[in-house]
Amino acid sequence: MAIEDKIQELMDMRDKARLGGGEKRIESQHKKGKNTARERIEMLLDEGSFEEFDMFVSHRCIDFGLKGQDYLSDGVVTGYGTIDGRLVYVFSQDFTVFGGSLSEMYAMKICKVLDKAMKVGAPVIGINDSGGARIQEGVKSLGGYAEIFQRNIMASGVVPQISAIFGPCAGGAVYSPALTDFTIMTKDTSYMFVTGPKVVKTVTGETVTDEQLGGAMVHGSKSGVTHFVADDEQEGILLIRKILSYMPQNNLEDPPIIPCDDPIERIEDALNEVIPSDPSKPYDVRDVIHLITDYNEFVEVQRHYAPNIIIGFARFNGQSVGIVANQPKYLAGVLDINSSRKAARFVRFCDAFNIPIVTLVDVPGFLPGTAQEYGGIIIHGAKLLYAYGEATVPKITVILRKAYGGAYDVMGSKHLRGDINYAWPTAEIAVMGPRGAIEILHNKELSEFTDEKERADFLNKKEDEYRNKFASPYVAAKYGFIDDVIEPRNTRFRIIRALQSLATKKDAMPPKKHDNLPL
Repeated sequence: MAIEDKIQELMDMRDKARLGGGEKRIESQHKKGKNTARERIEMLLDEGSFEEFDMFVSHRCIDFGLKGQDYLSDGVVTGYGTIDGRLVYVFSQDFTVFGGSLSEMYAMKICKVLDKAMKVGAPVIGINDSGGARIQEGVKSLGGYAEIFQRNIMASGVVPQISAIFGPCAGGAVYSPALTDFTIMTKDTSYMFVTGPKVVKTVTGETVTDEQLGGAMVHGSKSGVTHFVADDEQEGILLIRKILSYMPQNNLEDPPIIPCDDPIERIEDALNEVIPSDPSKPYDVRDVIHLITDYNEFVEVQRHYAPNIIIGFARFNGQSVGIVANQPKYLAGVLDINSSRKAARFVRFCDAFNIPIVTLVDVPGFLPGTAQEYGGIIIHGAKLLYAYGEATVPKITVILRKAYGGAYDVMGSKHLRGDINYAWPTAEIAVMGPRGAIEILHNKELSEFTDEKERADFLNKKEDEYRNKFASPYVAAKYGFIDDVIEPRNTRFRIIRALQSLATKKDAMPPKKHDNLPL
């Protein structure tokens, strides 16, 4: 065979591989509002940067009618490329080939991507669109999933891992995204569940649709499994590119610093007015975040889940930070089971990848009640406490208003190795709120009042005394628990200066095999 014929054979095989399951199945994918595996990679990576490997891999199973059904690439496209010039590894599952079902060789391809990413220290992006294990391959398929899980575990905290769910993700397939750092789902076209609606109907008698059981908004608002809910695949891919810009390539590097011409000393007079004079009145902590960050930008994570705490990425003078903030607009910013879990995992991610943590505190305490106690608020609250205590990255805390009880300790306090702790003049730091404290401390006197007005006057007077004597930020500052009480409008400048001073910070945990986080 002449060289020209051999080259033509190569071109023909490449064309065959790029067709996946064929034109009809590609058309069906498009009709569902979904892109093909290769189209998604083209959207994700810088133009012309994708280098594919294992294009000619195909399955080895010949049982149950699979003999002769050979599709090159075997249902998953793998390789590497760049995003904004930075190296990333990627795999994209192809639903047009056997419904994207996972085989032994398919799993091997994904494992190769993860192994290579670990060797060179680059992020991994997995685009999921699969019906689950390829039944014809039996235990080989199940073993393939476990091989992927093991690599997800080994890569955790070493390189960033992001999962996009752009179609079905069911059964064992769900655990790989669950092991990664961030998950993105699309409305109406993606869903995740361990057991599908038919099994649920058989076992429990419940009748549910795919969307009701494991749709994007279900996992975005109820379970917290997904971190971002996108309107469509294009928005999901833009989100991946955006959040990657805040992350380093691996755990041994720092996040990229972006040139910034937003003035460090920018004064925001609106911050002096943002806290209501009535301590029980809510406000939106996002207003504070947007006023202090570079170009007023903030990428919120898990927006729809546990909205009483806000987490996300921002920049100060071009430097990436993770922000954790109580949200007084929802449940008064109280800490509960879900918000504690949400914030703890984010703090641990930031610590793993050298991203400083800025904490904005306005918390009245932990949510009381039997539902919380029976649900394990003690253990879940301890997760957040543990996450802050073990974090060795720069930690800057600003107490905006309330910091009561154990929640004061948990939210990045000086006692959990907080590096620089500021308070606004409006801050109240105490074991509990003034009204509750007075009702306990002066219970006997209050019970003796017969006139309600006199009782109210006494309460108000004692509240003011308590606030001034115990809850004032200057009391905490007197003991060195607050490094400075700052004017709200100068918050941006003070945070940036603090970050600059902590650029060479070194801290460590005692030598150990691993910790025993309160799970």
